[in-house]
Amino acid sequence: MTSLPYEPRAIVGRREIVTLPELELRLPCKVDTGARTSALHAENITPFERNGHWYVRFDSWSGDGEGASRHFELPLYDRRQVKSSNGHSENRCVIRTLMELGELSYDIELTLVDRQDMRHPMLLGRRAMRRLLVAPGASFLHGSP
Repeated sequence: MTSLPYEPRAIVGRREIVTLPELELRLPCKVDTGARTSALHAENITPFERNGHWYVRFDSWSGDGEGASRHFELPLYDRRQVKSSNGHSENRCVIRTLMELGELSYDIELTLVDRQDMRHPMLLGRRAMRRLLVAPGASFLHGSP
């Protein structure tokens, strides 16, 4: 067996609890090695310009069933063409924010998309999993919901 080309920072399960401290959100996410980009549930997504800079406003929630939807206005980091799992391609707004997963803390990019019909309000894609190993048979290795 070939050894890994890097030392993994952590092992994660197929589902984990993450914190987005800049948004004051703690939410369950699905770890998806098939997805390139991470996604956050958002509704009423509206990009706008203010003082020559682009921002995006949207509503989101933690997915815990108790929290009400909250309104956010953040700098627009990028816009990307993203192909969903059903093959449909769409242009999405991207934000960049800090993510905490267990003892790890680093910036990630999140596309904004309506995930209300999904079980998890956030999806963690490959770009945000650099140097992580995934244990697909395990869940919540870094904290229980």
